[in-house]
Amino acid sequence: MQPLLRHFLRMNWPLFGLMMGLLAFGVYAIHSATWMRDQDFAKSQVTWIMVCLPVFFVVSLLDYRWVRFGAIPLYVVSLLGLVATMFFGEKRYGARSWIDLGPISFQPSQLAIIAGIMSLALFLSTSRAMPAFLRILCCGAIVGAPWVMILIQPDLGSCIVWIPVLMAMMYIGRIPKRWLILMIVIGVALIPLVVHFGLKPYQYSRITTFLHPEADPLGDGWNIMQSLIAIGSGGWAGKGYMAPDSQNALGFLPHTIVHNDFIFSVMAEQHGFVGGVILIAAFTILFLIMVLVALQAEDELGRLLAVGITLLFFTHTFMNIGMTISLTPITGLPLPLVSYGGSFVLVTLVGFGLLQSIWIYRRSPR
Repeated sequence: MQPLLRHFLRMNWPLFGLMMGLLAFGVYAIHSATWMRDQDFAKSQVTWIMVCLPVFFVVSLLDYRWVRFGAIPLYVVSLLGLVATMFFGEKRYGARSWIDLGPISFQPSQLAIIAGIMSLALFLSTSRAMPAFLRILCCGAIVGAPWVMILIQPDLGSCIVWIPVLMAMMYIGRIPKRWLILMIVIGVALIPLVVHFGLKPYQYSRITTFLHPEADPLGDGWNIMQSLIAIGSGGWAGKGYMAPDSQNALGFLPHTIVHNDFIFSVMAEQHGFVGGVILIAAFTILFLIMVLVALQAEDELGRLLAVGITLLFFTHTFMNIGMTISLTPITGLPLPLVSYGGSFVLVTLVGFGLLQSIWIYRRSPR
């Protein structure tokens, strides 16, 4: 009992405080975004948080080096989940990416990326003796298998997340910079081909809408135009909590995804520029602490895990807020700790649990 208490007291408390604060703010935000609807999404979010917090504490107090024997089984399970989704998945918002388990639904692609980060960290930390080209091929295989299945669903947003995570982890894993630069050049050169031949019509429409939302304000450009109007109408201090005259309350923001994709739009409208800046500042401090965890990691495995998890949540945050202000295309990525979503809450708290474990065990013997 004493070792557990000692490990608990060694937690990174600023990281824990910000995590809990943003979770609480998320419940508040979800309620303010959905109060006019019959379903109590805020209550469901609280239930998910209460169920997942014990998982967070277990992962935090266990030595993160369990990844050495747990990453591959978890990766295999995630692949099986993605295969099951292809055949038995439930289609939502144009993507067959959900498994319906009766009272709950789960998104295997969320599990796949955290399992992929663990597997990549394990491989990169144990393969220094291999030639660089072979290491790159193996990294491509680890990411490629789930990536292709997620692309088939199709879930373009989750596919995009893999790219910065993979590149950052290969950089930290000492893949030579010339190879990384070559991969970036090839990737940029292939973008026109992917856009022209690889995207479905609605995905291509998202890109054109992102570039010119005003071209179809009553059609494909509706969501982003209404998001910009909502954020702009919030002014300096906002319209206030549960404002009945808000774009959201009046039904201009998409009610099916406002508590996921457009939660920042609701908060910026209700709390204005000040509220939006405070929220972004909270995330900025959170990510700086996560970088500190990576820098203080005991070994390369911990450092790779911390970098992968940090880039995962940073990309989600950047893409989610960016799409509400027309900085990035609409991709359907939730805002970590704030947006509604059970499976993403679980994956997020597992990720933060691993970060805490890396911090707690940063000075322990190997």
